[in-house]
Amino acid sequence: MLEEERKYQVDERFTMPDLAGCVPVGGRLVSNPPATLRATYYDTPDLRLARAGVSLRHRKGETTAKAWTAKLPSDLPGTRHEICRPGSARSIPTDLVSLLTVFHRGVQLRPAVVLRTVRRTHEIRDAQDRLLVEIADDAVSVLERQRIILRFHEVEVERMAGRPKLLDKLEGTLRAAGARRGAFVPKHIRALGPPAAAPSDVPACGSTGRRPSAADAIAVALRRDVLRVLRNDPLVRLRQPLREGDTPVHQMRVGCRRLRSDLRTFRPLLDRDWAGKLRADLRWIADALGAARDAEVLRARLHRTAATDPLAPLEPASVARIDADLAARHEEALVVLDEMLDSPRYLTLLEAIVDAANRPKLDRHAAVAAQWALPPIVAKPWRRLVEGGVRSLGPEAPDSEWHAVRILGKRARYATEAVATVLGGAASELAGLLTALQDLLGEHQDAVIAGDTWLAIAASDPDDHALAITAGRLYERERAAVRRSRQGFDPLWQAATRKRITAWLR
Repeated sequence: MLEEERKYQVDERFTMPDLAGCVPVGGRLVSNPPATLRATYYDTPDLRLARAGVSLRHRKGETTAKAWTAKLPSDLPGTRHEICRPGSARSIPTDLVSLLTVFHRGVQLRPAVVLRTVRRTHEIRDAQDRLLVEIADDAVSVLERQRIILRFHEVEVERMAGRPKLLDKLEGTLRAAGARRGAFVPKHIRALGPPAAAPSDVPACGSTGRRPSAADAIAVALRRDVLRVLRNDPLVRLRQPLREGDTPVHQMRVGCRRLRSDLRTFRPLLDRDWAGKLRADLRWIADALGAARDAEVLRARLHRTAATDPLAPLEPASVARIDADLAARHEEALVVLDEMLDSPRYLTLLEAIVDAANRPKLDRHAAVAAQWALPPIVAKPWRRLVEGGVRSLGPEAPDSEWHAVRILGKRARYATEAVATVLGGAASELAGLLTALQDLLGEHQDAVIAGDTWLAIAASDPDDHALAITAGRLYERERAAVRRSRQGFDPLWQAATRKRITAWLR
């Protein structure tokens, strides 16, 4: 569940204004009796959760189903992922402990702060009695062994089924009454004070400055990759889809692939033993993510390919039969992935990549200016793509040769993207063209794999003739996609190899 709320600071004398003017026509305002809530927040001794913008609490005085609540940052401003579980205060639900693995990384969670809140809630409902917005007027006491050590007063406005404009209207009413909207600071962060607001041990990507060294560029690239892995780990466990049809399995896999690629690209400027071991360890989890991702891609492709020609529809029962096979593969891969994510080996890997984001083991030559040190490093995977791949590629080449070029192209693309944010100019242009080329070759490979998969599933049940016919028709559509990809390759390649764009590599 994605929680969207706004928080306002108010003084002790604040009185909730009349909210009737914010109620839509036909709706109603409901004011509930005050409730006393007692929340215990859990964290590591060094407050890893709080510093990462994460919370885990057990709260008494609310519905049993929401006794335990974990909140995680979201990519959308003003929102957080909220995950609730029932349970007593005696033990944290094991799935919530697993969910927060990338933040605590195996360190025991223990009570960090206790808050007692006297909450007065007001609900704005529409004519159909749907809850649009909930306004909570909270008087908070921070407790230490039943002694109050701090008090503060705040108002939270949480959007339910209402539109964002309703929140804007409420904000005007609250501010007119003396409420102040500032930076969003959760209650437990405010209660814990400066230690909870300290930087996370997983640093943000940051920037390289005006005259970066190669070391600066490496640090930014590795942090970007590590953050991509860590941000998507909890969403993988939740089976949480992302916006625009993407999936966290895909994004976490990309993070692992990019991190492995960047460790390879920058190897001349890194401690080689350190980079090699980390790459090997990352491959272990990347392979598990790959199995789950492959099943995702095939399921999505099945339905897209089946719907390619509405005038020649495929037999629905056979399409459903293929989808059931893929769904079983997908679930099996996710179960294996879950087991790996909960293993001691994964905890060790997490510590290693967090350490890489904070303290990459650099060679002394990494202090050289980026503009001089980085182009020769990127030139190596670029030459392999040109000389070892594309030069020998023909329109009638077997699928395996096209796939080999795809792998080389991905390495060149990742290497170029890793330095493009620093070098800009032609490097950025080449990165964009290699991305387009990679998308084309990715479509080629997906079509090849899909076509072979449809035939293999049909072969597993030779007595189902309708399935065989459907699989054959799907296969022909995939081969048409392969031909289209090959036809589109040359124009993109010619654009990517213009001297103006590649001169910096020489």
